[in-house]
Amino acid sequence: MIRIGIILGSTRPGRRGEQVARWVGERAGLREDAEFEVIDLLDHPLPHLDELPGEYKNAHTREWAATIASFDGFVVVTPEYNHSAPGALKNAIDFLHAEWRDKAIGFVSYGGAGGARAVEQLRLMCGALEMADVTPQVTLSLVTEFEDFTVFRPGEYNVTSLDKMLDQVVAWSTAFAPLRAGSPVAVA
Repeated sequence: MIRIGIILGSTRPGRRGEQVARWVGERAGLREDAEFEVIDLLDHPLPHLDELPGEYKNAHTREWAATIASFDGFVVVTPEYNHSAPGALKNAIDFLHAEWRDKAIGFVSYGGAGGARAVEQLRLMCGALEMADVTPQVTLSLVTEFEDFTVFRPGEYNVTSLDKMLDQVVAWSTAFAPLRAGSPVAVA
């Protein structure tokens, strides 16, 4: 069965992403076409790029590479910080290359402008890593989807957007399986 990782892309204290990732995971858990698992970057403390690409000497890199290699696709839950994605998320993505290749990725973002600008930059990065980003995305405004800017209260219309994005991530991850089968992954 296809495995999709839901990456919680913020490590900031007081982050809103835990609520959003839980919502994504609960909705995804109703599906029978894939297995879903939340990957919290707090559980994978990575220093700032301390390895050469593909030469995984450190335990933290080998563990991160094995985690990412075990999934067929991803959904990234990301806030927008200063019109961009969080540094911890970019660092986690930059740590690897082969483990990301030929996998689908979708985005659930949140922020003042729904996190759309963070996703624009993440799409460019994912393209460079030979990932396939699906077009549907979920953008959550801190003004309309968070009570007092802190408690996540998604509207029903967000569920429709989430389902459409999940449909495509699962379909594309399934379609790319033959490409991944022939692709060597450099997990040391």
